[in-house]
Amino acid sequence: MSAAASPNAEVRGRWRDKMAAAGLLPVAGLLLLVLPGALGKRSQVKTLTDGTWRDLLQGEWMIEFYAPWCPACQSLQPEWEKFAEWGEDLEINIAKVDVTEEPGLSGRFIITALPTIYHCKDGEFRRYQGPRTKNDFINFISDKEWKSIEPVSSWFGPSSLMMSSMSALFQLSMWIRRCHSYLTEDIGIPVWGSYAIFALATLFSGLILGLIMVFLADCLCPSKRHRPQQYPYSKKLTSESSRFLKKLDEEQEADEEDLSDDEAENKELVDRDCSTHAVRQRPVNPAATTDKS
Repeated sequence: MSAAASPNAEVRGRWRDKMAAAGLLPVAGLLLLVLPGALGKRSQVKTLTDGTWRDLLQGEWMIEFYAPWCPACQSLQPEWEKFAEWGEDLEINIAKVDVTEEPGLSGRFIITALPTIYHCKDGEFRRYQGPRTKNDFINFISDKEWKSIEPVSSWFGPSSLMMSSMSALFQLSMWIRRCHSYLTEDIGIPVWGSYAIFALATLFSGLILGLIMVFLADCLCPSKRHRPQQYPYSKKLTSESSRFLKKLDEEQEADEEDLSDDEAENKELVDRDCSTHAVRQRPVNPAATTDKS
């Protein structure tokens, strides 16, 4: 140990003597203190997952959706990191989402192009489509340029029922893909065998789901044969209804008879008046008057 360590100690001593002779020993010590901190500087960009995405609903955020294999995403990363250094001054959170690791968030936000950037302010989401430089991002926040962009409709918001269903669908598709890879690559099942397994699983799950739906429908809307019979009440109700209708008919007929009697009396009075008036208005024959004279 001492024999092996002595050459190293001798080399370090010579290097220290040379640095001290050149007057660079303090500078070297400063570099040794600063460089590890600079190289290990922590990124200010937050990483969001499917379990922490609800943090976006509070405060102000800028979110980047990217993929490691995307060239445009790779060129954006330096500018995004520089922009994140201004997050504390702008009072905004800078975040990123890897769509290859978080398919649920990719489906929740309907990511169809990479990279995609969203601005979020107290639960309102707006898609950023401007230039992708640090200064443009800073101006977008400091000048409140996001106010000129129409927010995403509540129907297509990430917290809506529709987007939650879309997220679940994306997660299911990714799970199926991983299962397919496991069956074909790890276990060694042929591709057609994996497809057959998924087909049988789909049929079986559909059968179970159909039985559950039929059971729920039968519980909520039972068929007629399971309903209690109500014949005595129906008969009683029918007899009472017929009696009431018969009574109404009798009253209506009595009213019609009264009206017919009144009309007959009125007609008789009218006929008498007409006959009396005809007698009074009968013309006198001139020939008969001449004979009498």
